[in-house]
Amino acid sequence: MRKTTFFLSLVVLLFSVSFTFAQTTQTVKGKVVDATTQDGLPGATIYLEGTTFATVSNLDGTFELKVPAGPNILHVTYVAYLDYTKNINVEQGQTLDLGVIGLQPNAVGIEEVQVVASFAQDRKTPVAVSKIEPTYISEKLGNQEFPEILKTTPSVYATKQGGGYGDSRVNIRGFDSRNVGVLINGVPVNDMENGKVYWSNWMGLADVTRAIQVQRGLGASRLAISSVGGTINIITKTTDMKQGGNVYYAIGNDGYVKTAFTISTGLTDNGWAVTASGSHTTGNGYVEATQFEGWTYYFNVSKRFSTKSQLSFNVFGAPQWHNQRAYMRPIEAYREDPNGIKMNWDYGYRNGKVYPGAYAYNFYHKPVASLNYFLKLSDNFQISAVLYASKGRGGGRRIYGPSANLLTYGYPDGMPTSSTLLTYDHRLNYDSVMAMNAHSLTGSQVVVANSMNSHDWYGALITSRLETGNITFTGGYDGRYYKGYHYRVIDDLLGGEYFLNSSNVNRDPGTPLHEGDYIAYYNIGVVFWNGLFGQLEYSTDKFSAFVNAAGSYTQYKRIDLFQYTPEEGQVTDWKGFLTYSVKGGVNYNINDYLNVFANAGYFTRPPFMKYVFKGYTNEFNDSVKVERVLSFETGIGYTSPRFKADLYLYHTEWLDKALVRTMGDVTANITGLNALHKGIEWTGTFKLSKKTNIGTMVSVGDWKWENDVKADLYDQDNNLIGTVNVYAAGLHVSDAAQTTAALTFSSIVLPGLKVGADWTYYDRLYARFDVENRADETDRGVDAWRMPAYNLLDVNARYNFNFGKFKATLYGKVNNLFNVEYMSDGLDGNDHDAVSSYVFYGFGRTWSLGLKIRF
Repeated sequence: MRKTTFFLSLVVLLFSVSFTFAQTTQTVKGKVVDATTQDGLPGATIYLEGTTFATVSNLDGTFELKVPAGPNILHVTYVAYLDYTKNINVEQGQTLDLGVIGLQPNAVGIEEVQVVASFAQDRKTPVAVSKIEPTYISEKLGNQEFPEILKTTPSVYATKQGGGYGDSRVNIRGFDSRNVGVLINGVPVNDMENGKVYWSNWMGLADVTRAIQVQRGLGASRLAISSVGGTINIITKTTDMKQGGNVYYAIGNDGYVKTAFTISTGLTDNGWAVTASGSHTTGNGYVEATQFEGWTYYFNVSKRFSTKSQLSFNVFGAPQWHNQRAYMRPIEAYREDPNGIKMNWDYGYRNGKVYPGAYAYNFYHKPVASLNYFLKLSDNFQISAVLYASKGRGGGRRIYGPSANLLTYGYPDGMPTSSTLLTYDHRLNYDSVMAMNAHSLTGSQVVVANSMNSHDWYGALITSRLETGNITFTGGYDGRYYKGYHYRVIDDLLGGEYFLNSSNVNRDPGTPLHEGDYIAYYNIGVVFWNGLFGQLEYSTDKFSAFVNAAGSYTQYKRIDLFQYTPEEGQVTDWKGFLTYSVKGGVNYNINDYLNVFANAGYFTRPPFMKYVFKGYTNEFNDSVKVERVLSFETGIGYTSPRFKADLYLYHTEWLDKALVRTMGDVTANITGLNALHKGIEWTGTFKLSKKTNIGTMVSVGDWKWENDVKADLYDQDNNLIGTVNVYAAGLHVSDAAQTTAALTFSSIVLPGLKVGADWTYYDRLYARFDVENRADETDRGVDAWRMPAYNLLDVNARYNFNFGKFKATLYGKVNNLFNVEYMSDGLDGNDHDAVSSYVFYGFGRTWSLGLKIRF
């Protein structure tokens, strides 16, 4: 009887397994793509409603899903896109091919924004490009700085510098932010006077970012921008198509707390849509005494008049204040300090509270408003117009006055001088200075002042696009007007009754000055930019090519209200520079998997404003020249369902770099200085299984200054008084790792649970030096100090679950898991070695944990 029962049970079990297997031999397959660009969407979720049958798309967007026979409801979901739903009925043993499934963006007007922003398309646009999707940002960023999300991108070097909130920087192919174009929705945001990007002004950007493209080299932008190293192309969210929102709360190391929300009406029946977001972030900072507080607000209202016409208004801002670590210091100073790599000497105490010193406190608010109008006159012709305005207000702390040395350190070593007043615990001694000021018969001898760098910025970007068959023409106008206000204002008299300052020739030097009065300097820089651009594209399934030409006329004017009287002339004439760019490229898809591309370009660019005027005066620098850049690159790409790889070779020559060195009353004009940046880049992603991906990145650069030059010396009356040699030939370009590598891992280990890890490696990092100061022949051919190589491991996890009726996600991130001690930034010393140089250490282990609930 037992044998019979066992036999019957075995038959039933085998039958059940066979029946189940038969039920799942049916297959549904297809390819998930962006409906606009036709780029494949890797990692899209495909599942049957009410079942456990699910999979994710491959690296090229393709998928196969085993399903039971009969009718079912298929869902396809991907972050930032509308869900796709389809009723299917698969017969037993059948393979149902759904073909290409084009997902529509879940935002109003995003297609038009991508056109204006010159968003590159995979296997079509012939540029070296890396894409960072919103899912990646939410999973990987944690409480890091915005530029650090790019650190697994080839030839990118991003650090926190001193470690203050928003003090991070990013270099691409050896070029800093002055030579990397940063575009937000196609609008350039590099400072109009010096080309820099101050990330503290954009600290809330991650909260409203939809996607990022890092276009290395000349990039795909049609504008005449200074993208010597590349372009960081950021697309922000617009207005959601669907009604809903989310709330977010996160905590992290050193008192980090962040709260945020987003709410949207969705697109209503009458064509209106409104979205609003906000956040608040506070913390004590990883580095000693680097407390911070930041806010973010975003508002968008859109009106869709028809399928061919839309108007959208956006406002974004991120006001913040943060304490900073101002100075790099010798390695030995960190080793001797009880706080180790968290050491910060750039503060003291006032009324029992942390009170930062010079260069150790920053505050800024840069709201940006834009009005976007898109009009499709026909299926082949469309026009877009963007009007934008920004009013940045803020600055940084300085110590000023005849006795300022009492509260400042030496430069460049950041060490106390014989005059620096310190407390017993090595902090700035404000109490002693305040007592001195209180007893002074001639007012405060040292004050706290803010160096303000405010601006008014207005611009218009008009783009037209005409498509005829395989040919597309895009052209338009780029106009910008910028007015920067630079002055120093008294913030704290430090116990004194008034302050005397003779720097304003229009004011009696005996005038008592108080908090809110201007001192030291007050000048205004005005920049007027007019540009035209045009691009011709030819595209088929196999072949695509483009040629682009752009020109601009940049004018500078300087107004100095302190050094000159109205009679002497406080306002200069305009100084103009005509510049242009020409570039082109081709892409050929050899087959469904393999493509090759090449591009080349040549452009000139105007010198920065500080080189146009001599030594912070209204005197024109007649010797300044436009700079020239020649660049070309080639690459090969391979894309299959399981493996995706790209290999790039680049060569960029930077010619006639303009530098100005001021030595007292003597100005050295340096022209004809050339640099060559060349290298190789590799990226690869392997789909180990349907839920596990492994990524690789390696980039090896060879970036060097090419030649020695002679600098002409001029006195304060603009008379040529001699020359000085600058020995630069053969020196490696500094301040960015020339060798980088990364290994990334991500896997869905349980339903809803995804884990990941990123290993990064940095080598051939030379401490920063100013090439114009290499005037000593004994240092000829001697590189800056080569800093130690280092590697880091970050880990992250994401868990999706239901919270009552709502969907929720828990995010966890640990950076520098093994608490590696490393130097991320260096300043070269006199002996070009570790002992004489100065450094910032990178952060040790940090962490964050966040919860997002969607409704």
